[in-house]
Amino acid sequence: MPKGEGKLIAQNKKARHDYFIEETYEAGMVLQGTEIKSIRAGRVNLKDSFARIHNGELFLHNVHISPYEQGNRYNHDPLRTRKLLLHRKEISKLIGESKEQGYSIIPLKIYIKNGYAKVLIGLAKGKKKYDKREDLKRKEAKRDIERAFRERQKM
Repeated sequence: MPKGEGKLIAQNKKARHDYFIEETYEAGMVLQGTEIKSIRAGRVNLKDSFARIHNGELFLHNVHISPYEQGNRYNHDPLRTRKLLLHRKEISKLIGESKEQGYSIIPLKIYIKNGYAKVLIGLAKGKKKYDKREDLKRKEAKRDIERAFRERQKM
């Protein structure tokens, strides 16, 4: 199964708009109690989230997983920092590449694969404002071409 395949739960659409994604990695998540039930229910928000390396381990920050309704006192903190599981080689590679100026580690999507919650993280370089404008122009031109092609096929 290729990276990023499984039951898609949440996607960070803004990430591809704000960053150039250089490489992607699939990481497992260390979850507590009822978090997996909330994830399966699709109650996850990846907006403004990022990953950071601390003491040779990768941690996910600002991911909002809503508390589970039937969880009572066993519920979790929605914005807690969660540990990501990667191979040592991949973490050391990320350490080296993220130290370069302008690189960030951004979660792109959360999905369930073989019963486990996985995160697709990307090594990303921030886009400048003119890059974003260029992308929007390219998308608009592509949309216009497809629209014209469809109109032509109707005739």
